Amino acid sequence: MPRFTYPELPLDGLLRRAAARAPRAAALTTERDTVTYGQLDARADRIASFLARAAGRRGAVIGVANTLDTVFPAAYYGASRAGGTVALINPLLNDNALHHVCATARVEIALVPRATAEQLTKLRDRLPALRTVVVTDADDGTVPADAVPLHAALDGVPDLPYAAGDGPEPGAVACLQFTTGTTGRPKGVRLTHRNLVANAHQIARAHRLGSGSVTLNHLPLFHVMHLNSAVCAGASQILCRDPDPVASLAVAERAGATHYYGLPARLHRLADDPRLATAREGVPAGPRLTAVLSGGTALAPAAARRLHRALGVPVVQGYGLAELSPLSHTQRPGDLPVSGSVGQALPGTACRVVDLGSRAPLGVRSTGEVQVRGPQVMAGYLDDDGPSPIDADGWFSTGDVGYLDEDGRLFLVDRLGDVFKHDNELVSPSTVERIVEDDPRVAECVVVGRPDAVHGATVWAGVVLRDPPAGTPDPVLDSIAAHANRRLAPFERIRTIEALDAVPRTPTGKPERQVLRRRLRSGAQPAAAA
Repeated sequence: MPRFTYPELPLDGLLRRAAARAPRAAALTTERDTVTYGQLDARADRIASFLARAAGRRGAVIGVANTLDTVFPAAYYGASRAGGTVALINPLLNDNALHHVCATARVEIALVPRATAEQLTKLRDRLPALRTVVVTDADDGTVPADAVPLHAALDGVPDLPYAAGDGPEPGAVACLQFTTGTTGRPKGVRLTHRNLVANAHQIARAHRLGSGSVTLNHLPLFHVMHLNSAVCAGASQILCRDPDPVASLAVAERAGATHYYGLPARLHRLADDPRLATAREGVPAGPRLTAVLSGGTALAPAAARRLHRALGVPVVQGYGLAELSPLSHTQRPGDLPVSGSVGQALPGTACRVVDLGSRAPLGVRSTGEVQVRGPQVMAGYLDDDGPSPIDADGWFSTGDVGYLDEDGRLFLVDRLGDVFKHDNELVSPSTVERIVEDDPRVAECVVVGRPDAVHGATVWAGVVLRDPPAGTPDPVLDSIAAHANRRLAPFERIRTIEALDAVPRTPTGKPERQVLRRRLRSGAQPAAAA
């Protein structure tokens, strides 16, 4: 494996370095304003000064909501610069999940939007560690009674560079990021300064980001992967909060975006939108866009092909987990994507596949659990006394099932918790979903195992129809199942099928298979397939 090097910076050093190199370069652009790297660094300094005073010590846990705006990056780097540990707070969480995150992380100071501050007000008596709530979007000054607007918190804070003295050790925990919880209670992942800085450099190199790059983030929330890699490269970021995928494409064109980052659910809608065919009419010859990059979960190959044909650029997919800071594999923007693959390992990253039973390493095209080793592998879980998923040699067991080809490209089959056995044969829900979604009558599909006393489990498929019939959908559903079953192995064949209004998903777009499995266990009767 080629040697991969990166500087031993603290997390906020990514921003400090970018601002020193090009203080007047655009860092962030929204529909309202543009913030330069120099301005962003200064804002991080002011927030750091306030937080250092409010916390009274280094090491305090500071919750920061990852809203897609210019406040989050300043708060994220500012909290780290003040010597705090940043706990990422998803502002879309319900009360129970928000309490779990804040209580588990022991958040002491929270920088959150007003809606999240109102939730915290209701939870305050159950969060004894929480001392201060700062509202980041209170432009009119209206906040809950026990909170303070950000502009008021910063009032009187000098507009000077913040000097924290000795910086943190590279191995110190910089950030707590919680898993999505699709297979259980969300876990707090302990990510070090080294983890995050190394992964920022890995992604910047693999995605071919540089100071001339312009990234379009069409995301519901700000992901630190996109933030850190762009800041590492000194790239400009366009934050598009309009949920309309075609509108986001227009924003990308006007901004001269080189990289378009989106979630599979939104990219799927874009691929299906009839406006896509004419979305690029009038675009000057030689557009700057070099790639559409999808992450979070798998994008259906058919949708990727439609986007590639319409936009004329590669549709790139990758693979990662919160435990990997978060990326370990990606297709490269300049390479021809291989259908079904999430690409090769990032620089400085090793990957292998091991047998599910013996744990012995497997050869190419043999299916087993994916393991990863590299500088981005987490320090461990927060308050978890279970067996470590990282062995003595540094191999992290991902919980994902897949295989490697002769060129080191990774192909994922499914999560260990999602695959199931039918008559002792392993069934991959994602494999079945891809075949069902090739049917032009199907907009989306989700598959889970339905408990069965004879076979262990049988395939249940939920489909969202493109054009639902006026009457009963059963004949269409039966036809879809029969069409797919002709291409599936006997143990993979659909035994039950149901029409859904929508596939239940997490805020990051991953199918919530647990919700469907619980419903099937409860005895709800979907339609039987032919």
